[in-house]
Amino acid sequence: MEGIMAIWQRDLIKFFRDRARLFGSFTMPILFLLIFGGGLSGTMETMMTQNIDVDESFNYVQFVFPGIVSMTLLMTSVFSAMSVIEDKDFGYMKEILVSPISRVSIAVGKMAGAATVSTIQGIMLFALIPLLGLSYDFMSIIQVIPFMFLLGAALSGIGLLFASVINSTQGFQLIVNIVVLPMVFLSGALFPISGMPGWLDVVVKLNPVTYGVDVMKKIMIDIDQLSMTVRETMGLNLTLFGRQVTVFEEILFILAFTVIVVAIATLSFKRANA
Repeated sequence: MEGIMAIWQRDLIKFFRDRARLFGSFTMPILFLLIFGGGLSGTMETMMTQNIDVDESFNYVQFVFPGIVSMTLLMTSVFSAMSVIEDKDFGYMKEILVSPISRVSIAVGKMAGAATVSTIQGIMLFALIPLLGLSYDFMSIIQVIPFMFLLGAALSGIGLLFASVINSTQGFQLIVNIVVLPMVFLSGALFPISGMPGWLDVVVKLNPVTYGVDVMKKIMIDIDQLSMTVRETMGLNLTLFGRQVTVFEEILFILAFTVIVVAIATLSFKRANA
């Protein structure tokens, strides 16, 4: 346990000392909010409300904000694993490997550090809620924070898996960008994923970010106050095998995904550094 805490604490200290990384990772979601939530909100609302009665309201910014937070968790968690490659280059990882700390503890410590950093950044975005003219229930925001940590842990496992087999930061950035961007655009973070072609719908349902985004929206948005038409328009009726997926089932899926990815990353990490 001490090894996990030491690795977790080191990653947090590194993050807060790297001001350029802190600024860059916080600026990107703000740009997405300005572009999609501000500049394109009118266009997106017009496109997405064609089947909604004029008496019903649809706020695209309210729809996209939980998705932007999820996107921040994804990018921060995955790219945090790049520190593993940097540690290899500077020899720090070799020192850890010869210590009594197990490979599992190293993986869990890195995962916990990435999840904590991504959760902190997600919480920082909540400060923009009043500036965007949005209104979320305070208890909903409190309830979503533990799930943000879980989602960050699950997504950091993906980055850890890549970092265990890639030996250069350039290669890591290239491969991760190829993986991350489709995960963002096929998750429902920026626009609804209903009405997708059959083959693309399969990809959407295999994407773990899809379930993370759906849980975020269902917790933060009071969907019980929305009509079925608005829910369908906002993509809040996620189905799997012909039945609607519950929040509990989505959380179980993300928990299982976290365990599987970390286990695979640990085995891959052990072989790569044997």
